[in-house]
Amino acid sequence: MPTFQATDGVEIFYQSWAGKSDQPPVLLHHGFIANGTTNWVLTGVVDALNEAGRRVIAIDARGHGQSGKPHDPAFYGEVRMSEDVSTLLDLLDVETVDLVGYSMGAIVALITATRESRIRRLVVGGVGAAVVELGGVDTRVIGPGPLREALDAEDPATITDPNAAGFRAFIDAVGGDRAALGAQAQRMHAEPIPLDSITAPTLVLAGRDDVLAGRPEVLAKAIAGAQLRVIDGDHLGAVREATFIPELISFLNG
Repeated sequence: MPTFQATDGVEIFYQSWAGKSDQPPVLLHHGFIANGTTNWVLTGVVDALNEAGRRVIAIDARGHGQSGKPHDPAFYGEVRMSEDVSTLLDLLDVETVDLVGYSMGAIVALITATRESRIRRLVVGGVGAAVVELGGVDTRVIGPGPLREALDAEDPATITDPNAAGFRAFIDAVGGDRAALGAQAQRMHAEPIPLDSITAPTLVLAGRDDVLAGRPEVLAKAIAGAQLRVIDGDHLGAVREATFIPELISFLNG
């Protein structure tokens, strides 16, 4: 099982698939609650990229999947997750990479793109104007209170907020560690990201019915030269839509 130790000692799991082209590898970063397998393997994204010749790397963020799951909020936040991405690139001796992030992973990818010179192309999905207005995922859709209710509830049937109930159902479906996810929820990024410093060609890819990616054109306009593609689907479903993979590969291989 390929893992590495983060700079603060947390064990981070990743998967990789060899490619046939001479293009840079594609590193995939999943969203909150998900992991590399649920977000990218089971949706066919990894296979499609691999069939297109690309080497693929998928990371499980701390607190998720097969990575370490400390329960102390001090170990969390998208900035720490961004540092894990850079550590993995160092470990694999990657000089240039195409970085793809979804939802929480999109925030990680955007932060990384403001700090890393190794990113050739950047794709962010599942986020919109909230990145510009709040500095992270859209907590106006599901705030800390309802999210805490969803994480703490012993009986999911008692959850009153429909968006929070959907998140809890996802947590239970993937067997998520609620205490670790709660620790990340306390550290969700909510500070300005210097989007104007991103120089990598960028694609903003948003589902038309994704309430967490509202007004994605605001995000696209904040990144110099960024392209915007709006496809069918809501927050959990957009990555499974038939147009998601073609849009992704067309941009990365273009």
